Amino acid sequence: MNVFEEAAIEYDEWFETHEWVYKSEVEAIKNLIPETGEGIEIGVGTGRFSVPFGIKVGVEPAKAMAEIARKRGIHVYEAKAENLPFHANSFDFALMVTTLCFLEDTFHALKGIKRILKPTGKIVIGMLDEDSPPGKLCEEKRKKSKFYKDARFYSVNQVLDWLKKLKFNNLQTVQTIFKNPDKIQSLEPIEEGFGKGLFVVISAEVMK
Repeated sequence: MNVFEEAAIEYDEWFETHEWVYKSEVEAIKNLIPETGEGIEIGVGTGRFSVPFGIKVGVEPAKAMAEIARKRGIHVYEAKAENLPFHANSFDFALMVTTLCFLEDTFHALKGIKRILKPTGKIVIGMLDEDSPPGKLCEEKRKKSKFYKDARFYSVNQVLDWLKKLKFNNLQTVQTIFKNPDKIQSLEPIEEGFGKGLFVVISAEVMK
């Protein structure tokens, strides 16, 4: 069985045991996510990142994860990022957090997200930067993780390149999580750019 079906509760509890990592990631996203407008989260999981930003619509293929998100008040469509069941120009912004690494066709998914965004819409991507110092330190641990062992990680530059090819503009990045996540006991700082922090947030605007 898919690990996100059989271990959805365990996945969700990670955010409790790593409270300050989660809060630091939320604060980093807050720097780049729009404060108004109708949003959607692609790969909503259990809803941990939709709730802080008032996102009411999500896409999640794992039924067990989707059920937890629904209990948090999110309307979840059980679909894949590569086949979004929405009309063009439906949303003001789309959020994705540690979702890219699980997709079957990442570029196609990003192209589909652009389609459902309004002409002035924005995509906000939270991702783990394998090339960062903490990313390299955590690499062996992630290979043994039941959740991440089959994930395919990308560099930030690769994701930025995809967004440019899709003619997104106004690309911005911020980063956080500069230490071993298991040892973080307070909010981590947030810096512009990427290359030092494990968690990177990218935002880009649609050009239509």
